[in-house]
Amino acid sequence: MYYSNGNYEAFARPRKPEGIEDRHAWIVGTGLAGLAAATFLIRDAQMPGTNIHLIEELPVAGGSLDGAERPDIGFVTRGGREMENHFECLWDMYRSIPSLEIPGASYLDEYYWLDKDDPNSSNCRLIHQRGNRVPSDGDFTLTEKAQLEIVKLVTASEHTLEGRTIGDYFSDEFFASNFWFYWATMFAFEKWHSLIEMRRYVMRFIHHTGGLPDFTALKFNRYNQYDSMVRPVLTYLLDHDVDVRYGTTVVDIDVDIDGPSKTATALHVETGDGVQTIALSEDDVVFVTNGSITESTTYGDHDTSAPVTTEPGGSWNLWENLAAKSKDFGRPGVFYRNLPEKSWYVSATATLKDGKVEPFIERLTQRSLHDGKVNTGGIITVTDSSWLLSFAVHRQPHFTSQNENEIVVWIYALYSDVDGDYVRKPIVDCTGEEITREWLYHLGVPVDQIAEMSAHESVNTNPVYMPYITSYFMPRRAGDRPDVVPEGSKNLAFIGNFAESPSRDTVFTTEYSVRTAMEAVYTFMGVERGVPEVFGSVYDLRELLKATYHLRDRRSLEEQPLTSRFPLPVPRFITSRLRAKLNGTWVEELLQDSGLLKR
Repeated sequence: MYYSNGNYEAFARPRKPEGIEDRHAWIVGTGLAGLAAATFLIRDAQMPGTNIHLIEELPVAGGSLDGAERPDIGFVTRGGREMENHFECLWDMYRSIPSLEIPGASYLDEYYWLDKDDPNSSNCRLIHQRGNRVPSDGDFTLTEKAQLEIVKLVTASEHTLEGRTIGDYFSDEFFASNFWFYWATMFAFEKWHSLIEMRRYVMRFIHHTGGLPDFTALKFNRYNQYDSMVRPVLTYLLDHDVDVRYGTTVVDIDVDIDGPSKTATALHVETGDGVQTIALSEDDVVFVTNGSITESTTYGDHDTSAPVTTEPGGSWNLWENLAAKSKDFGRPGVFYRNLPEKSWYVSATATLKDGKVEPFIERLTQRSLHDGKVNTGGIITVTDSSWLLSFAVHRQPHFTSQNENEIVVWIYALYSDVDGDYVRKPIVDCTGEEITREWLYHLGVPVDQIAEMSAHESVNTNPVYMPYITSYFMPRRAGDRPDVVPEGSKNLAFIGNFAESPSRDTVFTTEYSVRTAMEAVYTFMGVERGVPEVFGSVYDLRELLKATYHLRDRRSLEEQPLTSRFPLPVPRFITSRLRAKLNGTWVEELLQDSGLLKR
């Protein structure tokens, strides 16, 4: 496996690997990583679909990419996925997946045309004081000290940051900035999370620095994640006769270890008929989705809170069993044990029924909720919420089965162990109605109307409890996540966001899931095509200069930032000498193009 860039290999078709018809693939988990592995086996390795076996413990595919109308409680989504134009592996896959809505088009075509017709943006990102937009919304409000901390983080070597947290590194000035509110709530970062991952995110998305405050950096599906992203891939796989086994849990895998050599020899699977053993031949390859952020989810409803649980579930138990066999299989306990009580655990899906809440949302978005286009453009965050509450209204309908008058809203809170500002209890103890009340309070709904507008006749809100939803970000060291293909492995790979890709990519993204699947398939199948490398924006001087300009809240080097600790501007003779030296040079052009020098 190797990395490539440009369009030479992007458009090439690899030749069929020798003997592929005699090989079988066993894929544990039908999240995006598992579905992507099966797709690349068919498209690039040209393996017969009948030789591909997807094993899923749940009765439905998709993993964390969900969205469902549960018959007992109503609409539920556990989260949202933010995507961008440089998800190279994701779009590489979806260019080959037929659209379910547009005959003759790929899903990438469908997605591309949607974004062309209705590009994403946000008219309001931060609110406070019961529904009022924060006056500085749109600016990062980073002090010079905080800006320097970001620069030093990027220039640090990753190995020097092992085990360190975001809170260990940054100053109070940084955490008081709008930048932190944007960053933490957009990506679900918290102060006790990995500084390594924070650095990877800054570097990975440096080209989107200017698009963070207004979400022009992002792209979203038309519908919920399951209908938009999972169903097209699953349909493609079933059309190729892939074997999908639901309600089946892989409880352990036998691995023959001989020095550095590691060979999977059998799967132990549990179904309603008990535990069975599937023997593996030397031509079989196994792809394991280790760990899950939505494993052990519990559900509440409008009148009931979601039960709190710490039971690890099948994917974590399998990883523990594998980790006990070799240190090269990672250390799962680092990610799912002893998580802080303050962590994000609960999200909720509210279905608005009667239009009474809509004016309070449209006042912020300045858009109609019923025109089928972008609404909030991402989350709106309540900066003075004790829960650090955020909510989003994506394109409607979010579910094709919604009634015409219904609006689906996703709500989440980063802090779980503190009382709300209106509902005086932690969100983990709240019913759907109580979460609605807290949200309506921060929207600015008059207090004497909150009870009526949060009643079941007006809204149906379903909370979910996810004990491992931010496990990806826990502080880690080398070896905590197993390599996609562990050293010496002959036929066992790890895929998904708890596997360590040798690339520079970031977890908690759809791209990472697809990338690890692509790397694993290409490695074991000998696919003669490069995996697209991570977009190198951090190595592009133009992107670095533009990012600097936006971190300074769009002020040139000749202007003093409003957040400066120094009241005097840079002496004029210094800037005039700088301009004289740069006059007529390429560097002057670059600085002018970025906005750091005035023309």
